[in-house]
Amino acid sequence: MSFMDRFQSVMEKILVPVAVKLNSQRHVVAIRDAFILAFPITLGGSLIILLNFAVLDPQGFIAKMLFLHKLFPNLADYQSIFSPIINATVNILSMFIVFLIARNIAIALKADELLCGITALSTFFIVYPPFQTFDGVSYMTTQWTGAQGLFVAIIIGILVGEIFSQLSKSKRLQINMPASVPPAISRTFKVLFPIVIIMVIFAIGNAIINALYPKGLHALIYNVLQAPLKQLGTNILSLIVLIIVSDLLWVFGIHGPNTTAAIREAMFAEANLENLKYVAEHGSAWGAPYPGTWSLVDAFSFYGGSGMTLGFIIAVFIASRRKDYRDIAKLSIAPGLFNINEPIIFGIPVVLNPILIVPFVIVPPINALIGYSAIKLGLIPPVAYSVPWTTPGPLIAFFGTGGNWLALFIGFLCLAVATLIYLPFVIAANQATDIQNKNKERIADEPTQSTSV
Repeated sequence: MSFMDRFQSVMEKILVPVAVKLNSQRHVVAIRDAFILAFPITLGGSLIILLNFAVLDPQGFIAKMLFLHKLFPNLADYQSIFSPIINATVNILSMFIVFLIARNIAIALKADELLCGITALSTFFIVYPPFQTFDGVSYMTTQWTGAQGLFVAIIIGILVGEIFSQLSKSKRLQINMPASVPPAISRTFKVLFPIVIIMVIFAIGNAIINALYPKGLHALIYNVLQAPLKQLGTNILSLIVLIIVSDLLWVFGIHGPNTTAAIREAMFAEANLENLKYVAEHGSAWGAPYPGTWSLVDAFSFYGGSGMTLGFIIAVFIASRRKDYRDIAKLSIAPGLFNINEPIIFGIPVVLNPILIVPFVIVPPINALIGYSAIKLGLIPPVAYSVPWTTPGPLIAFFGTGGNWLALFIGFLCLAVATLIYLPFVIAANQATDIQNKNKERIADEPTQSTSV
């Protein structure tokens, strides 16, 4: 058995079962889908921030390029129109997440998903720090409704989702109204007791936590869990490990990004949002606090999708003599430009392909290191803006850095590096085909030779 065969056997025994379980585990799925559903909100906030500082700011790159600041002298005045959007998106993300996680768990357990989500949102504020009073007016701090409250939102969402779903199935706790009562009222009374029980449990629990830790549950969870995980998530080594795991899963036909999504969001969500808030406050990505987030991967490592397969497609067009490779590459180039690579992964295929496993796994980490090095050397700012993952390759680096032209160049450099790394493996695939064809010809000729003798 060759080394590659032994490697595949070990990975199939260790990695694949874990990935399959993660993909079907309801709490992981609930967290993953919650962040996916909330993504349009955070993306919308990011695009508005980009509009404010790239178009409406006289110093913005689009405003300068199109001379908008000269055509519209009062252009900056319009920034105030869109500034409140940050409060409606990034600053209340935890509220969306706690609702969506509980809702997703209720759907999985066939409970009332809407009322479960509302109960989770209500519970989130039961454990929220007390409002502060100034001049006789009460104020709620938004410190924990955004990125810093994400871990509490995840925990509350899971707990309420599970407890609500189980209690609401108990016949003893259900209040069944007569058929003449409107359905909406009957629906709410049916789960009234489970909702009250959940509120009482969390209120008592919150009182106990406050007595033991006066700063409250949010500060406790943040200091014990979220802050260390954020530091781990903004470490380049952690980023590389997660990239490699994600790509290895693809090698075995498992959707790597989807499988690791829940872990990835927990590690990088706060850092991404803090970068975005920094941009909103300073008008530039220069100096954003966290250069090593998953945004870096999208900006420099996943052109064409996982494995940087856009580089592979280009390498096929340059060096491949195989008709099947070239035909599939032609079909894959259009979706590949928008980072959709299932056609190339399953068409070539990359899955369980011993020749292509190595470049597929090593190219993204190398390009992540190139992008990260450029940021740490001060050549380009961090990738602080959220950009849709379907944006064509290097443009993610360009828009993610707020329109930095050098970032665009480095993006094309990463694409060139990916192509160069894939080239020898494409040539090796040519040679493997030649050997296979010769073997087929030899086998086909053997009966003829024996007959003549």
